[in-house]
Amino acid sequence: MSKLGRILVAMSGGVDSSVAAVMLHEQGYEVIGLTMKTWDYATSGTSSKETGCCSLDSINDARTLAVNYGFPHYILDIRDEFGDYVIDNFVDEYLAGRTPNPCVLCNTHIKWEALLKRANKLDCEFIATGHYANVRQHDNGRHVISKGLDENKDQSYVLWGVSQENLARTKFPLGSFAKADIRQMALDMGQEELAKKSESYEICFVPDNDYRAFLKHKVGDLEDRVAGGNFITSNGMVVGQHKGYPFYTIGQRKGLGIAFGEPMFVTQILPESNTVVLGRADELERREALVRNVNLIKYEHILEPMENVVTKIRYKDAGTLSTIVQEKDKMRVVFDHSVSAIAPGQSAVFYEGNDLLGGGFLC
Repeated sequence: MSKLGRILVAMSGGVDSSVAAVMLHEQGYEVIGLTMKTWDYATSGTSSKETGCCSLDSINDARTLAVNYGFPHYILDIRDEFGDYVIDNFVDEYLAGRTPNPCVLCNTHIKWEALLKRANKLDCEFIATGHYANVRQHDNGRHVISKGLDENKDQSYVLWGVSQENLARTKFPLGSFAKADIRQMALDMGQEELAKKSESYEICFVPDNDYRAFLKHKVGDLEDRVAGGNFITSNGMVVGQHKGYPFYTIGQRKGLGIAFGEPMFVTQILPESNTVVLGRADELERREALVRNVNLIKYEHILEPMENVVTKIRYKDAGTLSTIVQEKDKMRVVFDHSVSAIAPGQSAVFYEGNDLLGGGFLC
């Protein structure tokens, strides 16, 4: 056993998790690699070539790297758990008129739980991933996630749901590095192909990024059930018919199939009546939001209104200064200035400086 302990590293076969595993190995940890197969592309109904973290090539790349560096590697099939939780939720959220956040659910309920369960069986004290984020223990005893050094790659937004118990055993080796540094490390390791691997910004189980086709495949009669609903304006005027409310998202402008004298956007989705509300850009502006399923990271409670909090309402959002107020099991966010296109189902994530206060799902 290494003096630093045994650590289970999630290896997708990509450059980030591969370099993280080698980095920990060279630091002196007893590394065990684990690749999780979450999705079977053959059942997705998509037309794209199989790529990404669940492809056979990626699994083989992870295993080859582990063999070359002399540490064990395992493959864990969690397709059933992933499908039952993440994919079912993805479909259900669109059918409820919301825009889901599958990466958050996967991290919170699938990947971390699967990693720690296997870590316990393998007597691993720690787990590690290739996320660009940092974790430390605060003076108050809680384990705090903070932003990664590389602002363009920071992934703290998708980690707000991870529990304190799980964070206590988590390491993020890449948190203090830029993406360019990691690619250079891969080159220095002699892994030229790995260093040049492209990144995917798609949902892993929707590889062609066409969520509408995915929904139609998963719900066979969906088009028949939802076709022919009304587009209306905010004052209730019917201005056309749409293809079905699940196929639209808040803030959408293109692909409406209807022409106006000015740009019009989806401002509201009403699943009960299969209605999609359209409006001008200013009708997307909001000064407040309500957040459910809140998980606090830095503090156990926020008992008083907290000012100067930066709230992000989507992954690539720069964030907006705000005040957050706990209201029973929800958090009310009052923005210092209006924000556009708040989409129910997406994550609202709160920051104090670089530290992650917590997050939840927009109501």
